Amino acid sequence: MEVAGQPLVMKVGPGIADEAEGLRRLARVGGAPPVPAVVGADADLLVTTWVEQTHRTPAHEEMLGRMLANLHAAPWPEWGGGSSWIGGCRVSPAVGPDASAFYRSRFDQLAARCGMDEEVAQVTARLDELIPPGPPALVHGDLWWGNVLWGADGRPWLIDPSVHGGHPEEDLAMLGLFGDVPARTLRAYLEVRPLDDGWERRVDLFRLCPLLVHTVLFGGSYRRRAESVVSRLRSVP
Repeated sequence: MEVAGQPLVMKVGPGIADEAEGLRRLARVGGAPPVPAVVGADADLLVTTWVEQTHRTPAHEEMLGRMLANLHAAPWPEWGGGSSWIGGCRVSPAVGPDASAFYRSRFDQLAARCGMDEEVAQVTARLDELIPPGPPALVHGDLWWGNVLWGADGRPWLIDPSVHGGHPEEDLAMLGLFGDVPARTLRAYLEVRPLDDGWERRVDLFRLCPLLVHTVLFGGSYRRRAESVVSRLRSVP
C-alpha cells in the first residue's frame, strides 16, 4: 500500500490497539531499537510506515545488543500492565505487586489453558527464589527473530510488540528460543547493561511463558518443550 508515494503496511487481527500503543511506547525510548511509526489504528486495523530491509550483518547484530540494553534501561511503573495479547494469544494485563506475583499469575493462567497446571505449579512455587530482585523494565514482550527487521539504514528494527513491565532477561531468553543469540549481540548488551549473576540459569524460566503461549495456540512439540523446561527448572539450585 502506498499513500502519497510512501509505502505503508496494513495489519488486521487481534490486539491491534494494544500493538499500536506498544509501538508508540517503544518509539519514545531514546537509544532503543527503532520501530515503524503508527500512521493510524483502530480496533481492527493498524497502519504503519514501511521499513526498508537488507541482509543481516554483524553490525546489525552488535547494534541490536546495545539498543536492547538501552530499551531495558527504560523504567515501567509496575509489573505487568501493557498488552492483552502475545501474538494471537490473549493474556491478562493485570498488574502484580512484585515480579513473582506477576509471573506466577501469567504462568498459571496459561498453564490452565493447556492442561499443564500441576507441572507449572512446581515452578511457580519457587519463583521467589528464582527471580532476582530489581524493578520492572519496559520489555518488548514477544521478541523472537521474526519480529526483528534488519533495516537498510543499518539499524535493527522491532515490530509486533507485547509491551509490559517485566524482567529484561525475558526478552533475551525469548530471542534465543527460535535461534541462537549471537555472541556479539550479547557482548554488546552486557557492555551497556550488565545482567544479574546467574542469568544463564534463568533462561529456561523466562522461556516458559512463550512456550506456554505456543502450547495454548499449537500444542504438539511446544508442549513437550515446555515440559522439558519445567523438568529442568525443578532441579535448578
